[in-house]
Amino acid sequence: MYSKMIVDINCDVGEGIENEHLLMPYISSCNIACGGHFGNVKSIDKTIKLAKENKVKIGAHPSFPDKENFGRLLMQISDEDLKKSIQNQMNLFLERLSLFDAKLHHIKPHGALYNAIAVNEKLAIFFADVIKPYLKETYLYVPYNSVIERVALKNNIKIMYEAFADRNYNNDLSLVSRKQKNALLVDKRAVLSHVLQMIKHQKVKTISGLEIPIKSDTFCVHGDTENAIEIVKFIHQEIQKEGFKID
Repeated sequence: MYSKMIVDINCDVGEGIENEHLLMPYISSCNIACGGHFGNVKSIDKTIKLAKENKVKIGAHPSFPDKENFGRLLMQISDEDLKKSIQNQMNLFLERLSLFDAKLHHIKPHGALYNAIAVNEKLAIFFADVIKPYLKETYLYVPYNSVIERVALKNNIKIMYEAFADRNYNNDLSLVSRKQKNALLVDKRAVLSHVLQMIKHQKVKTISGLEIPIKSDTFCVHGDTENAIEIVKFIHQEIQKEGFKID
């Protein structure tokens, strides 16, 4: 786990935005799409190479096999088909990593899968069972006070708590739906304030104005947020001015 003076900033990358070369200098870990919602050998290889060049920790970003909806809708799929898809995504990713002599630091599920295992115990248990063989020396990124957090700890899976720098929260610590106009934080100063509140006080201010306790080891800025480059550059600079190290 990270000490209080060290902050990890992560981005979802390899998702077709083609801005990874601009993001990488300002982040410390990344989550690379591995074929479920986006990604193929070419995009995976390109992103791994960039991560290595920038000394950014590498994570796999598996999802529902749903490129049509970018993995952001809950998918009706059999357990067997979902298991095969996650295994195929992970096996492809590990194969590409080995070619670059790169190490897997973490796994972070994407989109609707991430949100579902945060609240659905049956799916969280299923996901943990499928993913556990890949987590022997790596972390699973999980939201604080979630179902997948409890399931992972019960299964002796190492976790890191993830919070979202560019997303607003509800009182139950779920993310405000992207269908709502206030789901995203795009003003760089608002993002910084949001992050510093979580770092310094272990609390997040929700859209209703409440301050709710939260744990956070890593902060996500979505690579497809319109001004993601501006945001990561700004918070990278300002967080270090506050005396923290980005690592």
